[in-house]
Amino acid sequence: MLSNQKKIQHLYSRAGFMLSPAEISAMAQMDIKEVVNKLFNDSHTSTDLQSAKTALRQDMKDMTEEEKKEFRKEQGKRVKALNIEWMNQMVSTKAVLREKMTLFWHGHFASRSIFAMLDMNLNNAMRQNALGKFSDMLTEVSKSPAMLLFLNNQQNRKKSPNENFAREVMELFTMGRGNYTEDDIKNAARAFTGWRFNLKGEFEYKEDQHDDGDKTFLGKTGNFNGDDILKMILEQPETANYITRKIYKYFVNETIDEDTCKMLADKFREDYDINRLMYIIFSSDWFYDEKNVGTHIKSPVELMVNLQRTISLQLADPMAPLYVQKILGQVLFFPPNVAGWPGCKDWIDSSSLMFRVSLPGFLFNNVTMEAKPKESPEDAEHKMMAADEQMPESEAPRKVGKLSVTADWDTYINAFSNIKNENLYDAISEYLIQTPSPQFKEDTLSKYVIKDTRESFIKTLTVALMSVPEYQMC
Repeated sequence: MLSNQKKIQHLYSRAGFMLSPAEISAMAQMDIKEVVNKLFNDSHTSTDLQSAKTALRQDMKDMTEEEKKEFRKEQGKRVKALNIEWMNQMVSTKAVLREKMTLFWHGHFASRSIFAMLDMNLNNAMRQNALGKFSDMLTEVSKSPAMLLFLNNQQNRKKSPNENFAREVMELFTMGRGNYTEDDIKNAARAFTGWRFNLKGEFEYKEDQHDDGDKTFLGKTGNFNGDDILKMILEQPETANYITRKIYKYFVNETIDEDTCKMLADKFREDYDINRLMYIIFSSDWFYDEKNVGTHIKSPVELMVNLQRTISLQLADPMAPLYVQKILGQVLFFPPNVAGWPGCKDWIDSSSLMFRVSLPGFLFNNVTMEAKPKESPEDAEHKMMAADEQMPESEAPRKVGKLSVTADWDTYINAFSNIKNENLYDAISEYLIQTPSPQFKEDTLSKYVIKDTRESFIKTLTVALMSVPEYQMC
């Protein structure tokens, strides 16, 4: 059975981005249900991203080639700034559950564009609805200019329907593959004709481009529009089941407990209340079962935010998180495709694991990194982001500069002030390694630990434990 400390750490590792040891200590006497309530209360409100507030102004088709090049370059810089703004918000916010849910939805409703404002608006829509009703989120995301552009619904007209948007809404966002027919896709595409957006980045319905003929969808026939299609999709039990299973894999365990998942899906389908679903999960005893602890591989973003939150790291180079994202293969606002990042074991390969376990040492020793970012051949926009760095994409591993940091070691060290020297190893490993029973012996890491002073021991042991493969799990 997990200790109360381990339960709190498990909760905040999955529902947030971990807590500092001082924050763990402050909650030590709280019952886990009280901690869960605090988690939800802290995420009651939403704070929008702001850095990409700008109109589209003009259609790119009216630009010269040189103007298009400059426009893309400027938008690339804005998307980078948006990326860093979100990373900073994840590091500093108290509303960790809302940000973690936004990160989940960011991978579920995967989208990318060259327009930073559209990316920001979609991200804010997901944040605002992250703990609301899935039905509201689905409608808002489906009508977002970023998604309509990414999935080609601007080209979906009554005389020449484009099926891409309709297909992905069903396959990846709601019901999952195998729960609809090709005819359902064709007729849904007809229903979504006329869904457009303007140069202000606002949704518009163009009635003259909408196919108002009868359509047969999921066994029903009528003059359906896009809203009708979404409503009928939500009525299907497959939708609640698909979303619940994906949430379970992300927040609980990649290996699904079928009975538990069915119970959750049945409850979710009653009202599609995301907040209610997540509360049931995090307040249930089975969530804290040892089989669910230490089974989740931290995504690159989770890893970086965890490191920063643990010891209040401040990075001298504000672009440093972006470099790490590129090297480890998860760049915010640039999913590899509409299916999002595969996640789980796909986060780890021989090169990325070596970099991951070296990262804490890089950070705390101000090391100059040399690494080649992972490439996604289909991701043209991702490649475009590097264009302003004046370097061919095929060039050799490139130097990305020192990861200089300042860390609040005093607060971190003080959190262990009541721990006797002989118990420090167990206390720090219990905090940093989320597996139920860390299998480390002090002599295993002794060559990496400096024991001259209590302070040097805590610092070097912390970095050493952050550098073991088990730290990659939560």
